[in-house]
Amino acid sequence: MVMKKILKLSLVCAVLFTGMSTYAIDGNEDFTLHVLKGNGKLVTFALNQVKKATLTIYDKDGSVLYYENATGKDGILRTFSFEEFPAGTYILEVEDSVKKVKHEITVTDDGSFLSSKAISSSYKADTTAKNTSVATR
Repeated sequence: MVMKKILKLSLVCAVLFTGMSTYAIDGNEDFTLHVLKGNGKLVTFALNQVKKATLTIYDKDGSVLYYENATGKDGILRTFSFEEFPAGTYILEVEDSVKKVKHEITVTDDGSFLSSKAISSSYKADTTAKNTSVATR
């Protein structure tokens, strides 16, 4: 009888934690970049719940190395190969209609690594307020 209660409680906790992690990944209004895997010099990431985004890769001097207007029905999934890139640090910038986020890409002789945590994030101004006036005294 005690084993049945422990088993039920364990099952409830497992379902609860699964639901919480699914909500955290899916989000509801802001996108989050999820690093799915790194395999040698290949990097794969996903943008869940994003239908349109601009992807740009910069070198350390700020020169654009790659640019794409990416689209997806339920999200965006991309794999990049850094096989031909020299060792160093690069920036992946992801921009949608709401915000712009930058992630660091580190290329070494052994592989490529994309930071799962953003190095910068900024929200765009709300364009619906363009016909408002401000009174000053």
